[in-house]
Amino acid sequence: MSDPTPLKIALAGASGRMGRMLVEQVLQAPDLQLAGALVHAGSDSLGLDAGAFKGLRTGVPMSSDPDLALGAAQVLIDYSRVEASLALLQRAVARGLPIVIGTTGFSAEQRAQMQVAGQLIPVLWAPNTSVGVNVVMDLLRQAALRLGAEYDVEIVEAHHRHKVDAPSGTALQMGEVIAQARGQALAEVATLSREGHTGARERGRIGFATVRGGDIVGDHTVMFCGEGERIEIAHKSSSRLHYAQGALLAARWLARQPAGFYSMADALGLT
Repeated sequence: MSDPTPLKIALAGASGRMGRMLVEQVLQAPDLQLAGALVHAGSDSLGLDAGAFKGLRTGVPMSSDPDLALGAAQVLIDYSRVEASLALLQRAVARGLPIVIGTTGFSAEQRAQMQVAGQLIPVLWAPNTSVGVNVVMDLLRQAALRLGAEYDVEIVEAHHRHKVDAPSGTALQMGEVIAQARGQALAEVATLSREGHTGARERGRIGFATVRGGDIVGDHTVMFCGEGERIEIAHKSSSRLHYAQGALLAARWLARQPAGFYSMADALGLT
């Protein structure tokens, strides 16, 4: 028999594009309850009801006070910026609060901090929470294993003009999946940009190309280029809805887990 008590969710970055989509989805889910909405101190939404943008009254104010926003939460979902995410991670550790982090742009050292926190609390970091994207990751792993380094890999990603990091976290994760399947370290084989007289393409490299413009939600295409054929595996987003639904799936799953550092693949049973 399922537990009738709703899971209490706090959202960090609640006034952003993903934050608002998450507010909507939490309010529509009978098994979830919005417990807190955290925004930065200069936000225009500060003090407003978390549902005001939809003309709804939730009783949860947009707050810049982490103690207020996290006080009643059972799981925190964070879509903010790197520095804010790392600060919230430490607060989550202090509270014993499971945390789903959807923020991208972390360095290797910063990702290591998340892994250390995972020794104390359940931490799930997902550069992309879409179920579809994570199924694509599994397809990429299979393709890389079977095609090998004889096929050149190029990853092309496109996002809206407001995205601040490049390549996207999803593109880098795709590169890591492919590199690991080939027995490589992405940092040693990634070509993140090209300009001028670059010479012939070196065998085994994984190339990246970035597009920024308009309101593109997120497009990713991976090309395995061989002699006489090209295999493309692509995912294109037309809405942030599937990101939000995946994040809530992750939160529900993470709330039942012991301390550990997890991924969407873990939550989806793809590992």
